[in-house]
Amino acid sequence: MKNISKYSKNIFAFVLLCTIFSCKKYLDITPENLGTLDYAFRNRNEAENYLYGCYAYLQRSTDVATNPGFTTSGELIYSNSLDNFLGFNRTGFNLLRGTQNAANPGLNAWDGNEGSYSMFRSIRLCNIMLENIDKPIDLSSAEKKRWIAEAKFLKAYYHYVLFKMYGPIPLIKNNLSISASTDEVRIKRSTVDESVNYIVSLLDEAIPDLPPSISNQTMELGRVTSIIALAVKAEVLATSASPLFNGNPDYISFKDKDGISLFPQSFDAQKWQKAADAAKTAITAAEGQGIKLYTFTAPATVGALSDSLKRTLDVQNAVTERWELNPEIIWASNPAFGYQGFATPRLTEKSAVNAFSNPSTFSAPISTQELFYTVNGVPINEDKNWDYAGRNTIATGDYASRYYIKEGYQTIKGHFARESRFYADLAFDGGIWFGNGRVDPNSSQAPLYHVAARGSGFAAPSDNIRLNITGYWPKKLVNYLSVYDDGFQPTAFRMPLIRLAGLYLLYAEAVNEVSGPSTEVFTYVNRVRQRAGLPSVQVAWANHSKNPDKFNSKDGLRQIIHQERRIELCFEGQSGWDLRRWKELQAVLTVPLQGWSINNAEAVNYYRPTTQFIPVFGIKDYLWPIKNNSLVVNPNLVQNPFW
Repeated sequence: MKNISKYSKNIFAFVLLCTIFSCKKYLDITPENLGTLDYAFRNRNEAENYLYGCYAYLQRSTDVATNPGFTTSGELIYSNSLDNFLGFNRTGFNLLRGTQNAANPGLNAWDGNEGSYSMFRSIRLCNIMLENIDKPIDLSSAEKKRWIAEAKFLKAYYHYVLFKMYGPIPLIKNNLSISASTDEVRIKRSTVDESVNYIVSLLDEAIPDLPPSISNQTMELGRVTSIIALAVKAEVLATSASPLFNGNPDYISFKDKDGISLFPQSFDAQKWQKAADAAKTAITAAEGQGIKLYTFTAPATVGALSDSLKRTLDVQNAVTERWELNPEIIWASNPAFGYQGFATPRLTEKSAVNAFSNPSTFSAPISTQELFYTVNGVPINEDKNWDYAGRNTIATGDYASRYYIKEGYQTIKGHFARESRFYADLAFDGGIWFGNGRVDPNSSQAPLYHVAARGSGFAAPSDNIRLNITGYWPKKLVNYLSVYDDGFQPTAFRMPLIRLAGLYLLYAEAVNEVSGPSTEVFTYVNRVRQRAGLPSVQVAWANHSKNPDKFNSKDGLRQIIHQERRIELCFEGQSGWDLRRWKELQAVLTVPLQGWSINNAEAVNYYRPTTQFIPVFGIKDYLWPIKNNSLVVNPNLVQNPFW
């Protein structure tokens, strides 16, 4: 396959295909215009173009603006008063404000509107690919096996996206024939277990015929590997084992029109064992291919780094390093992440003058800032040596913290003595910004930038249109080599979809659910913590926590692992899905989402929490509603509970 970026060359063909096969009624998966299909598969090159079409929706479904795991996690918020900037779609962010409804659902992946794309259409394309793969006479047997495996993986993944959003879903195993009756088209929802088993079966069929790695990265980076498929399988099984889908009492009475229970009636501990086994298999396979935790190697252009800056770049670049150079990435989105400008504060005079050239509007609420540990590696409200009660009092940057906070700058006490991931992930008033063209921390002529978000500072609000509404930017989403000065010049990267650190923590979570605290669990959690410069879980809690025995129980260690995942994968579009499957998102979104009083110049007035809005999230919001019109068109469907 030519480079995945070749999609752009085939977009016309793909749009034509989508037009040819577009749905005229709900889940109409009957192929039309067989002559066109024969042409599409008449030779290897044409069939390859069709495979691009199957991949194309993968590109769109991994865009963070359409990913509920990113927009509805509560990690970031977006001003409701802003116009769409450069076509940015606010639909996902607005769902937290209670805009979701069954008449016209936001991010509607079922029908493909309101900011999302139809996963059923994507599945349909994969089915057509599988049904016609024998037609090209010049397709080698090796390529044929690989293409079949890729189509099966993509088909599984699109089903998985639907499953995460809607729970039990119709399974589109085959496209219907031209002569299919109306009743045959009106497909029913399968149960949760049937949905998971089918997704896993497709992945199991695909894995043996996928390459473990991409040898020709210039031409093929972005194609699916067996390691990707193994990691996705582990995610699917962990999702199935989690409280939302495994014995959830809220859905016990949820049945289809034939009286069949769509959710499991009781908790099944064996599901966690399956998830643990799958995650360990994926880890072993990944490490066998040289995948490992990323650490930053400074190029010659970067000055001598302090240990603190080095750890910060270890964390930040684990996300923003190019996929080809990043040994930690198992799977990343395609194309490049397009929202660096939304995560970058104004740092220079020219950027402040040209504020309209760049949004700077992705805003992390105070609750996200407070999620990160202290330097001792425990939550800020648990650390017996950290002043939690006085965290919002004014403090001045000192020499010891100069690589994190501008020396002599007034900020708050809560910004001091935090873990390296706090400084890698967040930009804040007074915080040091390594990069933006300045990469020598010892330069007297061009010292490192700091964020000046108050008064006449470059990052301070200049109007009520292009502003950060909380005073925190997701720095983790910006490559340190990107420059925002006279316009924005990004250094491209692809957003990781699965990193080894996330897989480590997924495995640790599953093992803890099976057997509680053990050496195996601590080993994999502590690998992630060690990269962040933190002591082990055992040492950190025993020496610094007000609850020193927390890690010795399954429930306590579960809380630790959940917070560890939320910190490690913050802003990567994962936490929103995790919080859903854990049934913890409602608790996270029952508190007001706050920022600082950003229009005040003096620190004592700026650092007053101000509520931006109170999120709207209830039990019904754990699953997406099916659009009312779809229920009318297909009377065999039932609506999700509470909608």
